[in-house]
Amino acid sequence: MIRSDERPAEPFVAWAQQREAARLGMWLFLASEAMMFGSLIMVAWFFRLRHPNGVAEAVAGLHYLLATGNTVLLLTSSLLMTLAVSEPRRVRWCLLGAAVLGVLFLGCKGVEYGLEIHEGVLPGFNDHSTWQAPSAQLFMNLYFIATALHGLHVLIAVGLALWLYSALKRDRLTPHQGAMRLEMISLYWHLVDGIWVLLFPTLYLVGR
Repeated sequence: MIRSDERPAEPFVAWAQQREAARLGMWLFLASEAMMFGSLIMVAWFFRLRHPNGVAEAVAGLHYLLATGNTVLLLTSSLLMTLAVSEPRRVRWCLLGAAVLGVLFLGCKGVEYGLEIHEGVLPGFNDHSTWQAPSAQLFMNLYFIATALHGLHVLIAVGLALWLYSALKRDRLTPHQGAMRLEMISLYWHLVDGIWVLLFPTLYLVGR
């Protein structure tokens, strides 16, 4: 239920106390997310060190130009989220702009998946392996898991941004509530973007 007054939620007695508790909970959550993706990145680098030829074969078939465009989209969306926090008068438009860029990211990733399905290299969509080295197929499995999981996080971030945009537009949040939710969503958005900044070179560039 959306509160209509300026009092913090129970059991907090002050907004500063509630915000610090929310920050602590969010940072713990973000740390768990970072460890999950960090494990995938470590496995990817292990594959590169142990099977450089197979990984190079797989990486050569990835559409790095589309991934580069997606990187630009996400970095721009992070800029808009930063502006949303620092520019209260433009917060709704910045939220909407970041959400649109997130949707464009997902659309571009869908195009990339479509090309990979057509080429018969995306795991789960081909009847037989197209790779000469078995390690190439294993790396593609890791690529699909990492990018699909990241795409899910982008979708969640877009949904949160659109929800906050709608709530602010309808004036359903007090200033304290809106500021706290904006800060939490911004932190999550920056994490999602930061993870992609690490995934992009790990999956697409190194070894090409």
